[in-house]
Amino acid sequence: MKAFRKIVMAAAVSAMAIGAAHAADKTKIALVVKSLGNGFFEAAHEGADEAAKKLGDVQVIYTGPTDTTAEGQIQVLNTLIAQHVDAIAISANDKDAVVPTLKKAMQRGIDVISWDSAVAPAGREMHLNPSSNELIGQTLVKLAQQALPDGKGKIAILSASATATNQNTWIAAMKDQLKDHPDIDLVTTVYGDDLSDKSYREAEGLMKSYPDLKAIVAPTSVGIVAAAQAVEDAGKTGQINVTGLGLPSEMAGHVKTGASKSFALWNPIDLGYAATMIAYQLATDKAEAKDGATIDIGRLGSVKLDSDNEGVMGEPFVFNADNIDKYAKMY
Repeated sequence: MKAFRKIVMAAAVSAMAIGAAHAADKTKIALVVKSLGNGFFEAAHEGADEAAKKLGDVQVIYTGPTDTTAEGQIQVLNTLIAQHVDAIAISANDKDAVVPTLKKAMQRGIDVISWDSAVAPAGREMHLNPSSNELIGQTLVKLAQQALPDGKGKIAILSASATATNQNTWIAAMKDQLKDHPDIDLVTTVYGDDLSDKSYREAEGLMKSYPDLKAIVAPTSVGIVAAAQAVEDAGKTGQINVTGLGLPSEMAGHVKTGASKSFALWNPIDLGYAATMIAYQLATDKAEAKDGATIDIGRLGSVKLDSDNEGVMGEPFVFNADNIDKYAKMY
């Protein structure tokens, strides 16, 4: 009996060793988001897990700070470096502040890409844009104009943080587009720091400061929901249209009330999927981030890098009353 127990114990120890070795063989990819508890990034996490399942030998580490600060992300990054992950895919709160830490990661053999919100080139190998910045600017201006009386009137922008790379890039693209629309008056840009309560207060401030405001454009999934709620609470549904970039699951109710006639977004599930696929290709030396490189992203096809080592995943999609129920069930 003792001999039998020894055999069983030896087999168990052997199985544990094999399991540990198998876990060690997995490519560890850290998906670093702007903040935890954000529906957009939770959907991206779902896509990352889908990619990991398809690849088979990948472990996704989904992480981020509790608030949208560079300091919080830097703490998270230092922990990941200490864990010796194979790749980091980050949506940056501040494109410059995280660069020294990400440089340290690359010096230690960790592949680094940014996605959604870019890191400055010195701190990453490549960046995955969810869509073309120019096209996003065109889409946001078009959606704002469609709801204006005769295509004319005052609009305001409610952004996330003042240092958010993607927000600033899209706002700049909007301003370029507005040069061709002299009848649309962009009165101001305010910042809600991707916090619901602050974004709500900023939207309230816009309505008080500009009584004849006709549209609020929020290129942030937190800000657009807060602005729509503020418009409804102020009794200005139908007078002020809220548009921008948002999650269909969070905006469905506001579309149905009429506070938002339409808004846009790319699929965050696809974005997390693509970022994970790219990080894997680089970490396993199946691809190299360089000008002209084409990197496989599984079911989404491929991404081609430009001279700035940036690639585009796809075009933004417009949601409205005709399709909101279908997509609200997805994300």
